[in-house]
Amino acid sequence: MGTEIELDVEAQTEPPICGFKRSAACTPSPTLAGTTVTNGTDADADADVDADATDATVGCGSISSTLDTARAFTPESAYTLSVPDVCSQLDTDLENGFDSSEAGRRLQHHGPNTVEGARGLSTWTILMRQVSNSLTLVLVITMVLSFAIDDHIEGGVIAAVILLNIVVGFFQDYRAEQTIQALYALSAPTCKVIRAGLIESIRAEALVPGDLVKLGVGDIVPADLRLVHSINLSTDEAVLTGESVPVSKHAEIILKDRDVPLGDRINMVYSASTVTRGRATGVVVATGMTTEVGKIADLLRRSKENPADARTTAAGKAWVKVRNLFRVLLGLDGTPMQVSLSKFALLLFALAIILAIIVFSVSRWNVTDEVLIYGICVAVAVIPESLIAVLTIATALGTRAMAKGNVVIRKLAALEAVGGVTNICSDKTGTLTQGKMVAKRVWLVDGTKVSIQDTTHPFDPTSGNVRVADEVYTPKSPAAEKSAAQLKDFLETVALCNNSIVTKVDTSYTAIGEPTEIALQVLAMRFGMGKPDLLQSDGHQLLAEFPFDSSCKRMTVVCSDEDGAFAYTKGALEAMLPLMDVSDVLKTIIVAKAESLAAEGLRVLCIAKKAIDPTSVVPQGSTTDVEKVAQADENSDQRSAVERNLSFLGLAGLYDPPRLESAAAVKRCQHAGITVHMLTGDHVKTATTIAYEIGILNRANPSNGNDIMVASAFDSLSDAQIDGMEHLPLVLARCSPTTKVRMVEAMHRRKAFCVMTGDGVNDSPALKKSDVGIAMGLNGSDVAKEAADMVLTDDNFASIVTAIEEGRRLFDNIQKFLLHLLVSNIAQVFLLLIGLAFKDPHGVSVFPLSPLEILWANLVTSSFLALGLGIEDAQPDIMQRPPHDVSIGVFTRELIIDKFVYGTAIGGLCLAAFTSVAYGVNGPNGLGLGCNEDYSDACGVAFKARATTFATLTFLLLVTAWEAKHFTRSLFNMHPEKYSGPLSVFRTVWQNKFLFGAVTAGFVVAFPVIYLPVVNRIVFKHDAITWEWGVVAACVVVYTAIVEVWKAVKRRFGMGAAILKLRVDGEA
Repeated sequence: MGTEIELDVEAQTEPPICGFKRSAACTPSPTLAGTTVTNGTDADADADVDADATDATVGCGSISSTLDTARAFTPESAYTLSVPDVCSQLDTDLENGFDSSEAGRRLQHHGPNTVEGARGLSTWTILMRQVSNSLTLVLVITMVLSFAIDDHIEGGVIAAVILLNIVVGFFQDYRAEQTIQALYALSAPTCKVIRAGLIESIRAEALVPGDLVKLGVGDIVPADLRLVHSINLSTDEAVLTGESVPVSKHAEIILKDRDVPLGDRINMVYSASTVTRGRATGVVVATGMTTEVGKIADLLRRSKENPADARTTAAGKAWVKVRNLFRVLLGLDGTPMQVSLSKFALLLFALAIILAIIVFSVSRWNVTDEVLIYGICVAVAVIPESLIAVLTIATALGTRAMAKGNVVIRKLAALEAVGGVTNICSDKTGTLTQGKMVAKRVWLVDGTKVSIQDTTHPFDPTSGNVRVADEVYTPKSPAAEKSAAQLKDFLETVALCNNSIVTKVDTSYTAIGEPTEIALQVLAMRFGMGKPDLLQSDGHQLLAEFPFDSSCKRMTVVCSDEDGAFAYTKGALEAMLPLMDVSDVLKTIIVAKAESLAAEGLRVLCIAKKAIDPTSVVPQGSTTDVEKVAQADENSDQRSAVERNLSFLGLAGLYDPPRLESAAAVKRCQHAGITVHMLTGDHVKTATTIAYEIGILNRANPSNGNDIMVASAFDSLSDAQIDGMEHLPLVLARCSPTTKVRMVEAMHRRKAFCVMTGDGVNDSPALKKSDVGIAMGLNGSDVAKEAADMVLTDDNFASIVTAIEEGRRLFDNIQKFLLHLLVSNIAQVFLLLIGLAFKDPHGVSVFPLSPLEILWANLVTSSFLALGLGIEDAQPDIMQRPPHDVSIGVFTRELIIDKFVYGTAIGGLCLAAFTSVAYGVNGPNGLGLGCNEDYSDACGVAFKARATTFATLTFLLLVTAWEAKHFTRSLFNMHPEKYSGPLSVFRTVWQNKFLFGAVTAGFVVAFPVIYLPVVNRIVFKHDAITWEWGVVAACVVVYTAIVEVWKAVKRRFGMGAAILKLRVDGEA
């Protein structure tokens, strides 16, 4: 345990680590007048407050007012006032409360005690989100134009693409929204209040400020209360503060500093927290949205609002609404990729208009039906109709892959967004750590040391490695028997002075009880000395129990066995040191060792024992353990006699251990250029210890002053001072909800793209504010899940790294299929614009590709190839390179250059194929008349040239699909880490079986499209070809050579952003 002697150690624990340091000036306690201290000890404060906590005092006698030093009452200042002053300000009687009529008036004034739900997504909102992007709007316009010119086939196909996108996206988002419910009401359904001196049970929503509420074990606190009386009270505030253990509460404490963090306000209990021990009475100081939970819910509701949009005039507000509406409809609000694709779609739409104008201008604005159709064809050619559908399906498939990795995606866009994160702000308890207490160190009075490491399950006594005096402990070995004998008294004490129950069910262990007692019980069980074993083998019989009391900070049981009766005691060192029969020299040694353990971030307990006369503690007339405990607890004189002249046995150091996979996950993030920050409600020393242990902090590189900060220090800085830091804190302790939000805002000002993880209500505003919010599924609150974009089903930090890797894989794959789709569009535009020069004898341009051929290439051939590229496996170096620049998005310089190189090559070769057939054999006059609409014998050459062009475009797109698997590596040596040699290309193309199938299907389907009699001439406006296949084959060979040469140039001059070593690092 901690000690009074300047021992700074984590506070919130059971028993507490250290007591309050008594102030020189003793403030009168308002509680002493109405509460009798039953244990016979001084009502000294035992609140668990860290060294960084503010001054606090405890009562010493008569009641006096604190209003002379306090400002006017507000719920936020209740912990700085005495109970009489709080009751006076709330106009309520300290003992009897007020009557029902007054309660009714206050309820009408303050409103019901309910927390308003967050603005969840309605079905209509989810539906609108599917169509609110520029790509979809451009497709809608294209569809309308297609129907306007009576091209019903093209219009119908585009309509089907739009419908597919809406249906897939809607059901994905709707299922996620239903799975992770919106904000629930966090108030307790009923509670006990004192009104007009009578105790009655009412609905929690009927509570009003000034009500006196009674609390017991298991109760959910219905509102924010200033404690009036408390006995052994502890509450679980994990959903609010992130604390990993219950917090001891003390009504008699008066805090002086108004800036005390919420977790250190030990004379207050807050709505939505749970009573884990003891009982209390409190006066309601805040209800509904004015409670701490309500404030967080309000932050959650407003987190996405832009303060700059707070216009004062009606016109200003109307402008903001109109502007935001257009931004949403055009898809300009969302993740970087959503915004990039929406801007790209608008650019394509503008380009389509320009191309149509060019076509009309060439015809000197004599816009006949054929000119109009050709203009629309050129415009349609620049639009990747299948992009939105392929993107939606690829991300939906990504969500299935993430679900297998214990990550539930609530929003499809979050999957690609997480791949670009530069910073992760993670909670500690339960995410980086296991969320359970474990005994890590033991120090015996004879100097023997015991350490436990690598525990994977805190309840499993067989989990982890144990060392006793630098030797590995192996159960059932001769050395083990010696170790158990050496530790016998210590283990016997922690096992018997313990009310927890640890049991094995099938192959797993479960536990019931306080976290600290569970950890000690598991420690004893590691050596075969658990409480059940001792009761069965040694015949121990409970004679009396003096339960843990917050005022004395210790627990004692008296048991008898064949050797006599013994008192077994555990508790805070500062509480037990005066009671132990040890020399001053040994006391100094004990305190020094306790400080050493505390410096490791451990919670320290003192263990002691002594032999006693059993007749002095046997309760009269008691038959059950419960009666023995009750009678012993009522006899404070007997307890004082038992807990005197104790023999010191040793110290136990406990902590919440990190998950085994956390260190490796943090290391992977660092290799990937991602900075991990720990934002926790825990104490700074505990947080720092865990941060060093998992690698967030590096002992080899001493931290500067900004690496580790307490939230109060961070919050005191202005935005300019925070922006002036070289880098933001890596460890931020004692965080409040606003601290986390400020951290996210500071990252945004630095142009960082951040992930925020969390499980409690306190994390929700930051989850909503961050670029990607990730909530915990097992222990997370409903508020956090509603605010998050993703939910971890195993609460494991390593799953976040899996999500990032999957996000990067998706980003890479989106670039791959974007390249493929856009190459096709550029080639078609190139071909069709130059194709304006191919005219029949009447001067009408002959289409090198028919409208349906264009649509077939874009929607059928390219779509399945692009989808195959969308499910490519991750590249080997995906987590060894820095995050991509989210400000640039998917349209990197490399992608833009590649698409023009490949697109121009395909367009040029298609042009060569068309001219070779149209002019190479029949001369310049062989295109016929009216060949854009119907087949005739005169159109045979034009139709064959068109079929050759279509086949060339199709086969070049098939080759591009395989070449696009990697932007810089040769298709013939794409995975040298796995396989090499002249036949490696076959293994490369077979690796992605879906893509292989798509290429094969595209190759096979091309033949019936070209040769089926009605389909070819009537539908596609082309005809069967023979010798022209030689032209197609030549184009394929030339194109493959062009691509391979271009990739070689990129490798030679280091032009690719994703160039990999041709040899694995181990071969270097």
